[in-house]
Amino acid sequence: MVISPSLILLILLALFLFMSFVAVQQGTIAVITMFGKYRRIMTPGLNFKIPIIEQIYRRVSIQNRSVELEFQAITVDQANVYFKAMLLYSVIDQDEKNIINVAFKFFDDKNFMQALIRTIEGSIRGYVATKRQADVLGLRKDITEHVKEQIDIGLEEWGYHLKDLQLNDITFDDVIMKSMSQVVASNNLKAAAENEGQALLITKTKAAEAEGNAIKISAAAEREAAQMRGQGVALFRQEVAKGMTEAAKELQQANLDTSVILFSMWTEAVKNFSEYGKGNVIFLDGSPDGMQRTMKQMIAMTTLQNDKS
Repeated sequence: MVISPSLILLILLALFLFMSFVAVQQGTIAVITMFGKYRRIMTPGLNFKIPIIEQIYRRVSIQNRSVELEFQAITVDQANVYFKAMLLYSVIDQDEKNIINVAFKFFDDKNFMQALIRTIEGSIRGYVATKRQADVLGLRKDITEHVKEQIDIGLEEWGYHLKDLQLNDITFDDVIMKSMSQVVASNNLKAAAENEGQALLITKTKAAEAEGNAIKISAAAEREAAQMRGQGVALFRQEVAKGMTEAAKELQQANLDTSVILFSMWTEAVKNFSEYGKGNVIFLDGSPDGMQRTMKQMIAMTTLQNDKS
């Protein structure tokens, strides 16, 4: 079977057209070289290139990329610090100059990652070397800002931008970690003891205040009660005096001796002794002489009061 030249030409033309179209994936930029020299870039989508002459040198990703880092640093007081970090970076933009830097600054992505990781580790180590072990844990944000400030300029020259650096874990040697936990525990015990002491002081103070207020209230009540008792006794005596005065006037009008009142009061007193004594022994002189002495004394007191009035 003989193949005609026109068929061969048609096949070559189809093959040429097939090799002339290139599909660039979304999120990537294709760098084209011709005879080993940079020619142009291809954006995402269907692109045309000259077969054989133009070659795709590299496909540059413009998406965000991340990498995890683990490294060690030494503080100024010779303590080992272990870091675990997450690095987020990307190409600055799709500008042709940046794409050229990304494509040709490093031989491949492996070499770029090695340079990037070593640069970040060196920056963090240099910063930590000026700090004390006790201060490192509180400098997480400062370390991140320091690294960003130090390497952003270098990354821009390479066509990249550092978007974020997160220090996820900062640890020390086991001995240091144990001593730090002991310090925290002792501080917690100290704070607990101080809080307990303050609570006890407040409780004692409140109890003393309550007791003092109770004493004040009790004293005021007792004073008021004593005052009322005194007023009651005074009123009682006043009423007794009024009653005796009226009784004496009536006896005088009836031409009777007022000593009868005293005798009546004496007998009433003896009666009350017997009724309300509740078994108590009371000695009274019940003889006529004793009664006569008592009457004389009561008459003398009455006479004295009348003279004074």
